[in-house]
Amino acid sequence: MTRKISNFILFQAAWFAAVLGAAKGMPWLGPLAMVPVLGVHLTLAENRSGELKLLVGAGILGFLFDTALVAAGVFMPVANLLPRPFSPPWMVALWLNFAATLNVSLAWLRGHYALAAAFGAVGGPLAYYSGAKMGATEVLPSQGGLLVLAIVWGVMTPVLVWLARVFTDGKKTPE
Repeated sequence: MTRKISNFILFQAAWFAAVLGAAKGMPWLGPLAMVPVLGVHLTLAENRSGELKLLVGAGILGFLFDTALVAAGVFMPVANLLPRPFSPPWMVALWLNFAATLNVSLAWLRGHYALAAAFGAVGGPLAYYSGAKMGATEVLPSQGGLLVLAIVWGVMTPVLVWLARVFTDGKKTPE
């Protein structure tokens, strides 16, 4: 249980570092905060190579999906180090951060793909909206944008839960 709680706390701390860093003109803060968070995660992981594959996969998928969402005008992150529509590194860091929870504090989603879809459809838009309210985007997502985010995260969360299982061969990180 201690591992799950520390994973959740580290996730929250890194999320706030990334979002508030971007909002306050310090887009490097999120990726920097991810280094120790992911270091701790990988150190404690039972299957480090599987977790590393999951992190790389989530980072690539996150970059591609957020880039597509920016290109479609669904949201517009601030402090974009790369030319638009490319997703900024601090946003990719958020995907890595989320992936680091999938076999630990969010392991309860494992094998429950409908629940993962519902969790993503609600949690994804809430995370983007909360980040926007904190100033990490240029404007708040529209209702249509929130619907698109719900659909994307309703699909991506079960995909990431499935990848977590596939890459780590069904092994769970010890509590």
